[in-house]
Amino acid sequence: MTVRFQKTAKGESAILPRKDYERLVARTAEADEGAGTARLVAKARNDVAAGLPLLSKDVVDRLARGENPVRVLREWRDVTQLYLAHKTNISQSHISDIESGRRTGTPSTLRRLADALNVPLDLLVV
Repeated sequence: MTVRFQKTAKGESAILPRKDYERLVARTAEADEGAGTARLVAKARNDVAAGLPLLSKDVVDRLARGENPVRVLREWRDVTQLYLAHKTNISQSHISDIESGRRTGTPSTLRRLADALNVPLDLLVV
């Protein structure tokens, strides 16, 4: 990696090739994802230690039967599509379309839904 430093009015800036920049951005994203996973694992361990269920048997059974995970987890969290739409800035009709299978969510959409439902993203990826 070749980095060039340049003094500017705002301080010193680093200039590097685009491929090196993109590699650094990818590594940062991986580190952020890893940290998020570590937080989820730690929370799950604490919940188990406290005797709290991670997912109810009903939820696991519904997911195993192939029911739409967004609907199953939304209902498990006891929230409406409208509430979820408000929390995620995704239209209620779009959420309805995802739940009915008329549309699939983009990775960004599924990430926002997972965050709002406080579940790992991989539970929503079918």
